[in-house]
Amino acid sequence: MAGRRILLIEPGYKNKYPPLGLMKIAAYHGPHGKGDHVTFIKGQDPRAEASVWDRVYVTTLFSFEYRKIGETIDYALKLVGGRADRVFVGGIAASLMTERFKTEARWRGVRFISGLLTQPPATALQLDEFYGDLYADDLGGTPIEDLIPDYAILDQIEYVYPVKDAYFAYASRGCIRKCHFCGVPKLEGAQRDAASLTHYVNGIRERHGEKRDLTLMDNNVVASPRFREIIAEIRDLGFEAGATLKRPGERTASKRRVDFNQGVDARILCKDPMYLQELATICLKPLRIAFDHLGLKKPYEQAIRYSADAGLRELSNYMLYNFRDDPADLFERMWLNVQLNEELDIRIWSFPMRYQPTDLPERSFVSDGWTRYELRSLQLVLQATHGVVSGAPEFFRRAFGADVDAFRRILLLPQHFIFNREWFEAEGGRGQLDDYEAAIRRLSPSQKGELLAKLSSRHPSRFRDLRDEEEDDLLRHVLDFYIPLSKDAERAIWDKRARTTKIPADAPAPDEFVEDAGLEEEDMFVPSHTRAVGSERLGL
Repeated sequence: MAGRRILLIEPGYKNKYPPLGLMKIAAYHGPHGKGDHVTFIKGQDPRAEASVWDRVYVTTLFSFEYRKIGETIDYALKLVGGRADRVFVGGIAASLMTERFKTEARWRGVRFISGLLTQPPATALQLDEFYGDLYADDLGGTPIEDLIPDYAILDQIEYVYPVKDAYFAYASRGCIRKCHFCGVPKLEGAQRDAASLTHYVNGIRERHGEKRDLTLMDNNVVASPRFREIIAEIRDLGFEAGATLKRPGERTASKRRVDFNQGVDARILCKDPMYLQELATICLKPLRIAFDHLGLKKPYEQAIRYSADAGLRELSNYMLYNFRDDPADLFERMWLNVQLNEELDIRIWSFPMRYQPTDLPERSFVSDGWTRYELRSLQLVLQATHGVVSGAPEFFRRAFGADVDAFRRILLLPQHFIFNREWFEAEGGRGQLDDYEAAIRRLSPSQKGELLAKLSSRHPSRFRDLRDEEEDDLLRHVLDFYIPLSKDAERAIWDKRARTTKIPADAPAPDEFVEDAGLEEEDMFVPSHTRAVGSERLGL
């Protein structure tokens, strides 16, 4: 039965890492497996329309990409002439929202695969011999999850993943935690060790050549009872501290890097300096530690101090917000990093990540501690910094304010004031900012709360309607400032602006950024002529 035509599709969204699940499916079907002809595309590719496909696999990532995922499934059905039995959909969103996908009448007959492909292939893929499914008799083969991924398919597309030259692997699966905001318990279950890391890395090396880096996607590696063995194995694979790689034909050696891209657990790290001392023996860069709420402040700070003592001085952390926090909570967490940077002479870069429920098909969730308007304002600030919060005091104060009250004032600003901050604070727009601040000071706390509620109830394009409907004279006057600028007025500001503030030169490389920081909210109101402009042009 070899020689079948297999199509793998990743939706056309931006993402940081290659689709490991599809790479393993490619290994199952390709030259090291069934011997089929495997094609990989990203998004809708007209070249795929010239072939007849025996099976199409669609991967999914974030649930809020539901619309784009849906368009991709529709495209897959078009490619197989409506033969839904030939279309298989898996990955994170498909696992977390399986029933939602199944309720779509137009996808009836498509197989939505939940969780990992840890069973024999025919079982994991829900194949049925009665209906003549391809490879339905493969009831004893190696689980697809355990196969060596096929890197060769990545050369079939033009899209370049920010992280590509790496071994993508797991030393452990699952997690000991059951955090309410996380999908890992449903996706992977309880903490357990993965298959041999050495066997896996050597397999990739033999088939696809030496990779520079090691990207481990463990959810909580420090919780593994084999933690020290895992670190020793990483060292033995050539990723000890200071390791370099010089491949044939390369003039100079490159520094190697190990990245536990899902982060490590401060609640475990703080218990014993051994954990950081072990991590310091490998070429870890950066050390990622989650700091999801202020309740973690004590263990987080102790973990950072142990890190500095162990010589790990380049750190990154995830900061969840819009869950059970508020702007003051987020500010205090960010500010703690500024203080630790100065005191310990280390570099911590923070990446605030906006919480969205794992089964919500769009970025619409607003927690009780935030308002929609504040979330939009924060997104604008983060867009200007590419989602990064610098630990440099001067830059931090410039972007986020010197204290909680200043941070809240920034979040309440008219959003064209935020987007063109330099113009309104230090150049030709200063008079307008002064008038706004005089008007806002006249509002009582309850009126400010009412203002935020009103601004959160409409898209910025309808703020003029808000002003016209307002009966309170003070609020009506303040609402005047929130009406977005015309395109011509916005362009005029950009033409006249004399200076801007750039992000620090030592900011992390793109491959150190988080997979998704929630910076692409659909209702963000950013002037169209500025969307493709880099952060060096944004007016912070």
